Amino acid sequence: MASIRPFAGLRYVAEACSLSNLTAPPYDVLSPAERDAYANRSPHNVVHLTLPEQKDDDRSKFIRYARSAALLTAWRQDGTLAKEVEPAIYRYTQHFSLPGIPNAISRTAIIALIKVEPYEAGVVLPHEQTFPKHKEDRMRILEATRSHLECIFGLFEDPDGSVLEAIKKAPAAAAFHACSDDGVSHDLEPITDPETNAKLSNLLADKKVWIADGHHRYETALAFRENLGTKEGPVPEDFMMMALCSISDPGLALLPTHRILRSIGLSRDEILERLSKAFDIEQEANIKLMSRIEHLHSAGTRAFGVAFGGGQGYVLTDKKTGSVLANYMSEESESLKELDVTVLHRVILEKLLNVVGLEQIAYTRDADEAIRAVDNGAVASFLMNPPSVSDMQRIALGGEKMPQKSTYYYPKILSGLVIWSLNDF
Repeated sequence: MASIRPFAGLRYVAEACSLSNLTAPPYDVLSPAERDAYANRSPHNVVHLTLPEQKDDDRSKFIRYARSAALLTAWRQDGTLAKEVEPAIYRYTQHFSLPGIPNAISRTAIIALIKVEPYEAGVVLPHEQTFPKHKEDRMRILEATRSHLECIFGLFEDPDGSVLEAIKKAPAAAAFHACSDDGVSHDLEPITDPETNAKLSNLLADKKVWIADGHHRYETALAFRENLGTKEGPVPEDFMMMALCSISDPGLALLPTHRILRSIGLSRDEILERLSKAFDIEQEANIKLMSRIEHLHSAGTRAFGVAFGGGQGYVLTDKKTGSVLANYMSEESESLKELDVTVLHRVILEKLLNVVGLEQIAYTRDADEAIRAVDNGAVASFLMNPPSVSDMQRIALGGEKMPQKSTYYYPKILSGLVIWSLNDF
């Protein structure tokens, strides 16, 4: 059973600055330049905590984590951050738009504490593989600050939409508003009525939760708890902060994550010759690749776009004669074989192009950025269609994991709207 509870969060006070200048995207989607740009907006921007500065004269790489902890303490002492007067579950609504969709879209979640459970318990389920070095970094932050500075994103089944409706109707305090650089509007409303929060917790108690975004942070919190050993009764290390969204929410948007191949010892002709062993190949201008593969996908055909420098790209589709892909995917389950992202990694990158490891690959959800990359020196960019939410559920329930960066739920959960300190448990 999922154990959900309200908490007394830390929030920026109104006098600190405009909330839009204090918040930022999650740590793992920010480049160093983007991190510095957010840091320059305000000395209290949340990136000073989530991505603390490494200074040239630091005697150790670990000093920056202590810097994050010191800042968090200072901001509490000087009133930049204030603890919620009463424990709350926070209703979190994001308003946004997507290309090709004329009407504005809204997605509603609640931010609450959830008890961290080993994956084997079948309560919280993963769907992606993780990077060990990222987990080490997040562990250092958690150990130093004893706080969950950012919120991960989870999904729960809600076939009739009744839980979503209850969340939307819950009485709440006035909203705190921020607008992120991508044009998304974010509203956070504390729900402090104990009876309402008990009802919401009970509605979620029998639900499985799928991690949509934040596998590294969840596994870090789990390891943090396991390091503590056996304890009597609930302890703060049992919990972490999570935004929980109904799978029935019509605003749940899943976008593709494209791959940029930065270097490889093959020419364009050699790449195409290798790809032709498993795919039919058709020329197409780079600027038309995404619309072409989307159209093919809607017609039930698996398709990838390959962009090269100079504006010329290609569309890859499964060969019409023979089951060629089966020759390259003997170890994967049938569920994994159905995923475009598995074919891209296992067949295209690993088997055909001999790309071993992830050092040569960069990721972007922006097809235009992927195309620009090949005009700026990248060898090739691979454009793909996204998996579906049902794909994610099926893989997770089967105890399997997709390759890293398989899903991109949009919009991201904004960091800095609320923080939870384990010391306030």
